[in-house]
Amino acid sequence: MRMRVLVVEDEPDVLRAVAMFLRESGYSVDTADNGEDGLFKAVTWEYDVVLLDVMLPRRDGWSVLEELRRKNKATPVLMLTARDAIKDRVRGLDTGADDYLVKPFELSELIARVRALIRRSAGVAQPLIEIGNVSINTTSRMVSVDGVSIALTAKEYCLLEFLAVHRGELVTRTKIYDHLFDEYDASLSNLVDVYVSNIRRKVGRELITTRRGMGYIIES
Repeated sequence: MRMRVLVVEDEPDVLRAVAMFLRESGYSVDTADNGEDGLFKAVTWEYDVVLLDVMLPRRDGWSVLEELRRKNKATPVLMLTARDAIKDRVRGLDTGADDYLVKPFELSELIARVRALIRRSAGVAQPLIEIGNVSINTTSRMVSVDGVSIALTAKEYCLLEFLAVHRGELVTRTKIYDHLFDEYDASLSNLVDVYVSNIRRKVGRELITTRRGMGYIIES
């Protein structure tokens, strides 16, 4: 499952590898290499998941997590650490972490945990979302209509999944941009319209409803 992820990690090789893997998997990724910058970004922008290393310069992961929860930021947090002591895992979970992954880890497991956290946060228990004759598998990132597989670009899929997860809710353009693009994207103002038009052409025009001047909605 998508959407926008913040990776807070001070080891350059790990940060680079995780960010690259997430982007190649269709996620928008912001990064920080110290706790102060990570906290600033996590508080300032909306993320679907924060990947937070424990041992960070300027401010450690425990402190960042505590401050996030003190500010009532409910963003799911996956702690990354080389420390495998049970007391450390207990501390992280008791402080408000949603999951815990010990280094070194496989990137495939990391992405599976990210997908699970996003599903749980959105209240979607199963990886399969079915809306009429449209089926969206958030694990395989495959979309089918009447059982026939449909080819979507990474961004088209991310937008469709985001609207489907929030079916029945009006999703504003601002929220779409916040979740589809990272801090380095210089996107055109009409890009969302283009993606919506492409999805309608491929999946069906009736699936996504436009609310003029407001945003988009997939009716429940």
